[in-house]
Amino acid sequence: MSAHAFGFLGAALSMSIAWPQVFLSCVRRRTGGLSPAACLLSVAMPAGWLTYGLLISDPIQVVSNTFNLLAGVAVLIALLATRPHLRSARALAGAAGLAGTVLFAICVSAGTAVLPQISPSRAGALLGTVLAVSSLVSALPQPLALLRDRAQDMSGLSPTRFRLAAAASGSWLVYGLGTGQPAVWASASVGVTSALIVCLVLAARRAPVVAIPAPEWRGAVVTRSLAVAGV
Repeated sequence: MSAHAFGFLGAALSMSIAWPQVFLSCVRRRTGGLSPAACLLSVAMPAGWLTYGLLISDPIQVVSNTFNLLAGVAVLIALLATRPHLRSARALAGAAGLAGTVLFAICVSAGTAVLPQISPSRAGALLGTVLAVSSLVSALPQPLALLRDRAQDMSGLSPTRFRLAAAASGSWLVYGLGTGQPAVWASASVGVTSALIVCLVLAARRAPVVAIPAPEWRGAVVTRSLAVAGV
């Protein structure tokens, strides 16, 4: 299978990653366990990769990250709608500061494309480097939030989303290596690690199935029935 085939597979998986979470958060209104910082970065990072795809003329990146950006915005709106205490500037200060720093770096590096001595492809390479570094930052909030607070409600986290994220990042890793795009494979390797950590945490904390014991009165009823029958 060629590298471009993995790119198409990664794009297809990437476009489907967030929709289980969109359904859980926007339709069922469950956002427990979602990290505000991760949600904000889920808007900033696709915007950056969308710009990267436009600069280097990579339609796979453009299409997949357009869908990811829309999904990220939908989940962020659901988070703020269902958890009113996060709407204050004080509550969002840390998360917004982190996402704002990443978004500022993306805008600066993308803005170099307007300089006459820098071609769009060179600006794209610079932006790709920034995104590869930013991916490390964006991958940390969600797993750290789960590991830091082991008693928190995780009903708003979709396991399907993170399984798809691991598969998509693995595909992008192969695509980046095959096409010689260090920014893509470096970012994908971080994404695989982050998604697998969340999957393992969710699996480890899944509520155990409790077996329902047989009613104690059943034996007594059977014994009494036999006694009445004269047995």
